[in-house]
Amino acid sequence: MRKQFGGRLTKREIEKLAVSKNWNGDKFVNLEETKMDISFRTLPSLIKKQFTNRKERTPQQNLPVIPFNKSDFLAASESSKFIWYGHSVLLLRINNKTILIDPMFGNDTTPIAPFTTKRFSKNTLAIIDELPPIDLVLLSHDHYDHLDYASFEKLKSKTSQFFVALGTARHLKSWGIDENLITEFDWWDSAVFEDIKITFTPTRHFSGRGLKDRAKSLWGGWVFKTTNENIYFSGDSGDGNHFKIVGEKLGPFDIGFMECGQYNELWHQIHMYPEESIQAAIDAKVALAIPVHWGAFTLALHHWKDPIERFVAEAKKKETQIATPLLGELRELNKKYKEQNWWEAFR
Repeated sequence: MRKQFGGRLTKREIEKLAVSKNWNGDKFVNLEETKMDISFRTLPSLIKKQFTNRKERTPQQNLPVIPFNKSDFLAASESSKFIWYGHSVLLLRINNKTILIDPMFGNDTTPIAPFTTKRFSKNTLAIIDELPPIDLVLLSHDHYDHLDYASFEKLKSKTSQFFVALGTARHLKSWGIDENLITEFDWWDSAVFEDIKITFTPTRHFSGRGLKDRAKSLWGGWVFKTTNENIYFSGDSGDGNHFKIVGEKLGPFDIGFMECGQYNELWHQIHMYPEESIQAAIDAKVALAIPVHWGAFTLALHHWKDPIERFVAEAKKKETQIATPLLGELRELNKKYKEQNWWEAFR
């Protein structure tokens, strides 16, 4: 159980974090005032709703994942490639390098809770064994649905480098990953990795894996810029001005992986509604928007199809170009694909 929590928040660690201009003396803060309307009075009712009617909001059968084809993934291509594995797990091939974002391949997002939150797909942890060596793993923040101990146990022996949100390295180091392989990023920090300029961007969210480390590490999104392409991963976020700022500073983007799912009116300021996800893509100057943070877990009170149905409907209304890849489907950025509402085949 202790391993799941990750690294301890020491006095030395806090002194390192306090150097950031996004630290208010006690914790990291968002660019805009952000609250969650959850109190000790409302929490018991919320927990009851979350765990008592989950079957009504979960697929009635396992969602299939297209098997990984290593030769196709590694084959030379004129453009970048990507595979979405549900929730926020993204496998990228950029400049002939293999990059993995928020690798939560595990089967449970609540490993320290009395109730499990099972994945919609089976045996996803085994996908890691099929992947080629990973040149770079990136972490947007330290929540359990993004930073998974079981996944990192498999990844640490096959990953060359780790780029992570400021304050998150302590978890990886506690799991036996060499600190010399880890680089931490504050908002707007950039690094060049194999001719790819990678920038950590602001979001409106929070962090923490236990009762005492809330907002004691940073959260954000990622931008990947090469000679020919510009890719945006929004990260978990509520709506805010930061999307326009990202678009003005680093856009326009060829493609954007936009957070869409696990929302509720009680925590609306930290997770967008699907309509806002489309507007965020427009604000960030994204040419092709792809919804992520759905399709894997039931972490909110909405039906599992609600995010994608509302995302598609709003895209049509706003005349926004979107893509809806299948779980495990390999795609290339410069190719056209026939989109299909694959989720409609499942109840």
